[in-house]
Amino acid sequence: MKFRFSLLILLFVVNIYSQQRPKLVVGIVVDQMKMEYLYRFQNDFSVNGFKRLMDKGYTYHNANYNYVPTYTAPGHASIYTGVTPSVNGIVGNEWYSRALSKVMYCTDDSTVKTLGTGSELEGKMSPKNLLTTTITDELKLSTNFKGKVIGMSLKDRGAILPAGHFANWAFWLSNTGNFISSTFYGDKLPEWVDKFNAEKRCESYLKTWDLLKPKETYNESLEDDNPYEGKLYGVEKPIFPYNLKSMYDKSGASVIRATPFGNNILADFAKKTILEEKLGQDNETDFLAVSFSSTDYIGHIIGPRSIELQDTYLRLDETIADFLNFLDKNIGKENYLIFLTADHACAENAKFLSDHKYNVINIETASIQEKLKQFSLDKYGENLVANYSNFNLFLNKQIIASKKLELNNVKKDFVDFLMTQPQVKRVYTEEEILSNSGADYFLNFIFNGYDVTQNGDLVILDKPGYIEYGPTGSSHGTAYMYDTNVPLLFFGWKIKHGECHEKKLITQIAPTLAQKLSLTMPNATEGEVLQEILK
Repeated sequence: MKFRFSLLILLFVVNIYSQQRPKLVVGIVVDQMKMEYLYRFQNDFSVNGFKRLMDKGYTYHNANYNYVPTYTAPGHASIYTGVTPSVNGIVGNEWYSRALSKVMYCTDDSTVKTLGTGSELEGKMSPKNLLTTTITDELKLSTNFKGKVIGMSLKDRGAILPAGHFANWAFWLSNTGNFISSTFYGDKLPEWVDKFNAEKRCESYLKTWDLLKPKETYNESLEDDNPYEGKLYGVEKPIFPYNLKSMYDKSGASVIRATPFGNNILADFAKKTILEEKLGQDNETDFLAVSFSSTDYIGHIIGPRSIELQDTYLRLDETIADFLNFLDKNIGKENYLIFLTADHACAENAKFLSDHKYNVINIETASIQEKLKQFSLDKYGENLVANYSNFNLFLNKQIIASKKLELNNVKKDFVDFLMTQPQVKRVYTEEEILSNSGADYFLNFIFNGYDVTQNGDLVILDKPGYIEYGPTGSSHGTAYMYDTNVPLLFFGWKIKHGECHEKKLITQIAPTLAQKLSLTMPNATEGEVLQEILK
């Protein structure tokens, strides 16, 4: 009897330590989420959503991006590759490639076709422009391609880049309100996806958007219909309640992206994916990459101080609570590992700051482009600007050569002109960027986001508080803390409760997961890890 009991104990201990990996890893990215939102809205969150992740998991309060531009595609790529855009190649959402002399989109792929009900262009997407491997790729390799990897988002880039090169599937929402994919992943959509799309869940969600809680709950936000808010899809005023049915009738199913219900339909799809693809149901670890995008659309259009954004986060809190309960039931509390972060944060609306006596303004990109063109015409009699975007200025070297101008002199003239502009703090030349010594804090950000084959002749660093965007809503992209500081939460399998306030980098997530899961690290990461998660 004693021997039998000892054997059972031994088998129990062996079983615990033999589980070297969880059954399922879930990576959650909340597009445009500031760490500050977890503080500002904490009194209004339930105990089962964000608070459960923080109270039962590990919280990094000071996780940051270390490059520019802080945009969606570079953010997702850097989270999952463990390396910055200078190496992984995703230097923007779209960018002007000096090698190709044209604008290219981060996941463009003309060799593939749309799967599902979407336009031809919506599905011509793949990860081919991503130059390095991801943590999801390394999981596929480690399991001899037996572990499944699936990425999903309302945005193509939010689904494709995290899923990596070897994914089973990546799914994103088309303007029809259906989830689609591309022939990069298969010949046709899985039957269960077609059935999910046939349920027309967009239509069921697009009825009315009213406040989730009593209006007095939203005292962390500005009044409804304040002067810093933009308008959703042609509504006369940005005020509650929103008639989503009318917006849908006028603009189609794509309006769901700029409502909190875009997050709901994605969560519905994620749960369906886990069940139909049987994720976490065998001895091979699977990986589900989920990116919630509605927070970004609403932040851009209506702004970070709006009641609409607060309501979106209160609803997302409920969505996450429901998703955690679903994982508890279907995967098991000790069998899944979650991390939650964001692809970037966002700036305050510049007019809002100005109205409170901070001397900053918004500068629209089109205005900068026009001023650069006019300067060139006045100075040289011809437009020498090939492109201005993503804080990068590209010069037309063919015209410069044909006019027998000295390129370095032209660069100096443009630098001198740009330094007269109210938003510009510093302008760096390609030569200065590539010879970076590491001593200039902000030049390090530019260096980490600079690919010599794809970036400009000059890169502009704006002053703090200035944003290259319209007068309402907000944007992001800079090296300043309001754009770089994002949440980083770990929860679940072998994660102890705790918190850390030391500065950490987003590029540490992927190599940390590799160590935690006993995987090879993504092929270009520097391998710096979050030690607290591994203890």
